[in-house]
Amino acid sequence: MSGSEPTLSDDAQRNFPVPEFEDLPADLQERIAEETADAGFTPNVFAALAYRPEHFRPFVDFHDAIVEESALDRAEIEMIVVAVSGVNHCLYCNVAHGALCRIYAGDPQLAEQLISNYRTADVSDAHRVMLDVAVKLSEQPASVTREDLDRLYDAGFSEAEVWDVGVVAAFFNLSNRLATFADWRPNDEFYELGRVKPDGSD
Repeated sequence: MSGSEPTLSDDAQRNFPVPEFEDLPADLQERIAEETADAGFTPNVFAALAYRPEHFRPFVDFHDAIVEESALDRAEIEMIVVAVSGVNHCLYCNVAHGALCRIYAGDPQLAEQLISNYRTADVSDAHRVMLDVAVKLSEQPASVTREDLDRLYDAGFSEAEVWDVGVVAAFFNLSNRLATFADWRPNDEFYELGRVKPDGSD
């Protein structure tokens, strides 16, 4: 862990520069300091996005709205994120959100299952439908029809939850593509979060 002091790693993204923390606008410094205090390290996504403060703000605001005001629970959100990121081969989101999936689902194996092949993962029938639709929207968006939404309704999802399945998938397709384009690199800490240690602790 890097502690509670914000640290913007030069290696956070490899195709664009990472600014100095002291050179950032005050509101970005405040937000990054909050994230660092919560996580115990500065997630590299904040260092990368800080390259363009005018993009950092709406990106982070929309992310916060998705995860904090969702009709889906946080484990379901992270399941969608890692399934979508898996088919998009996004290293940053596979690793960072894989950690969050392990934590929120309380399952140290689920993230790797979803990233590798969500169709064989140990999930409920309803969640498999959820992931089917999210991945279809990612891989074949032009083929998505009302029938896909009806599959979600039939699986027990509310109208608000169905909307959120689409919003989470769409937003993280954007994130995956930007992360790949800019070559965002996951923090080392993410690889270890949410795993069971040899003594059975986590």
